[in-house]
Amino acid sequence: MKLKGKVVVITGGTRGIGKGIALEFAKEGAILVLNYFNDDESARETLNQISSMGNYCTLFKGDVSNYNFSKELIEYTLEKLGRVDVLVNNAAISKIGLFMDDTEEDFDKIMSVNLKSVFNTTNSVVNHMISRKEGSIINISSVWGGEGAACEVLYSASKGAINSFTKALAKELALSNIKVNAIAPGVIETKMNMWMKEEERVELTEEIPMGRFGSVSEVGRAAVFLASKDSSYITGEILNVNGGF
Repeated sequence: MKLKGKVVVITGGTRGIGKGIALEFAKEGAILVLNYFNDDESARETLNQISSMGNYCTLFKGDVSNYNFSKELIEYTLEKLGRVDVLVNNAAISKIGLFMDDTEEDFDKIMSVNLKSVFNTTNSVVNHMISRKEGSIINISSVWGGEGAACEVLYSASKGAINSFTKALAKELALSNIKVNAIAPGVIETKMNMWMKEEERVELTEEIPMGRFGSVSEVGRAAVFLASKDSSYITGEILNVNGGF
């Protein structure tokens, strides 16, 4: 098992891509602390699924766009489990629509959840990782962070900022033996993409060289790679998991 005994904190970890990452980490023996915001049913389902695999898993509900809550999440993990080996920043929201219809409130909300949360949790854990001279931080970006998506300007901007954040922080933390990488998923089968009409799905699928949407487990296995010793000499990278999109 590549992550046996490793303590992993995942934000937005109980559904969609976050759940896919959590399940793949569980298969590799990780000890999991899963943050979620408000979907209690999905959280319980994920907890039960991971517990049935024989893994330790606990839930921590709250809003990681709030700095004090993010600090509590990390402090809770340190107090209960003694360390944080891996932090996965996955919590995110999106809004589909024309930029001219976006509001300042939309901007603030998307940037708070998608970008500020990454600062909050990372800032809360980084001194601990530096003191141990060990750690892995994985930020979940998006293909749109590099390419940009019409009708998702704010989401694209937030993910582009995550890419820059990842590359810059990796340079700061490299000598402390802390890896900082990001995963940029392409179009993945999640509830976030259920808004598309069938003809839109067909058109988008035709643009993907591999001819299909990706799965959350495929993103999860990429995260396992970045969290494990298999990527010991990789930092500051944006790993595209997009079927060649």
